Amino acid sequence: MTETSNRQLRLAARPTGEVTDENWQFTTEDVPEPGDGQFVVAISHLSLDPAMRGWLDDRPSYLPPVGIGEVMRALGAGKVVASKHPDFPEGTHVTGTFGAQEFAVSDGRGITRVDTGLAPLSTHLSALGMTGMTAYFGLFDVGAMQEGETVVVSGAAGAVGSIVGQLAKIKGGRVIGIAGGPEKCAWLTDELGFDVAIDYRGEQKVSRALREACPDGIDVYFDNVGGEILDAALARLRRHARIPICGGISQYNVEGRPVGPSNYLNLIAARARMEGFLVFDYAAKFPAAVKEMAGWLADGRLVSREHVVEGDLSAFPETFRMLFRGANTGKLVLQITKG
Repeated sequence: MTETSNRQLRLAARPTGEVTDENWQFTTEDVPEPGDGQFVVAISHLSLDPAMRGWLDDRPSYLPPVGIGEVMRALGAGKVVASKHPDFPEGTHVTGTFGAQEFAVSDGRGITRVDTGLAPLSTHLSALGMTGMTAYFGLFDVGAMQEGETVVVSGAAGAVGSIVGQLAKIKGGRVIGIAGGPEKCAWLTDELGFDVAIDYRGEQKVSRALREACPDGIDVYFDNVGGEILDAALARLRRHARIPICGGISQYNVEGRPVGPSNYLNLIAARARMEGFLVFDYAAKFPAAVKEMAGWLADGRLVSREHVVEGDLSAFPETFRMLFRGANTGKLVLQITKG
């Protein structure tokens, strides 16, 4: 290992509304040295996820908020470049929560060794990583999707949504995706095999489009956005419908209280279930799910699309904002280049 400096991105101030450059601070430290039972990872890829916005707010959640002055929490992938750990020799490719920095030291807890011969590192942050696991367990465990059911996915051209729709097709479902813009909608139907794609930015209201696309109602609505689209889906539920709540990106930058669903009473009439979930709760099942997902990738039934932005760590703030502008298609990843 020849590098001596480690550039890091830290939280300088908590955002109100959209995250701006003023919320971040770049610092440089020495590259850490591994102690006994530790190793150092050179981080080459960082995962950009909507959930990261919630980690910046000082409020109770499933994880403590990122502290002021702390390195931004982020999933990443890279290669071990120095090691005093027998299970992680130099040259091993790994994924884990390394933070937004160029190098990280670890003792191996929570770290996954990955095979870059099976798929590139970006895919191990996408279909074969937390993104794929979120789609898999959200649809099959929380959503309890069955063959022949009608599945609607919001944020369908995003990282999780695009995987959810494909998994539903693999299992024999009829799939309707909701996305923003004609290009994304065409990608869903022409390349990923969705039965219908609804452009929420189009002239037709989502509620009317869902009535036309789902005349018999919705069995599973996989929600990534919340807000008006969640309300539209609640109005179309079939009896015993399931709604896995994965996220609510439409509400993440809202100042003040987020807007809740006004059509929630339809859950009563439909005897339906709406349930939030966290992928971490299914960690014990990850290996079997990754094996199955890898098989679908290998035989072409599953496509993992990564929207990879190349740049040094200074590209993180603007790349992060792409999530909330709908600028990415598929999984958003920052591939770090070092000057």
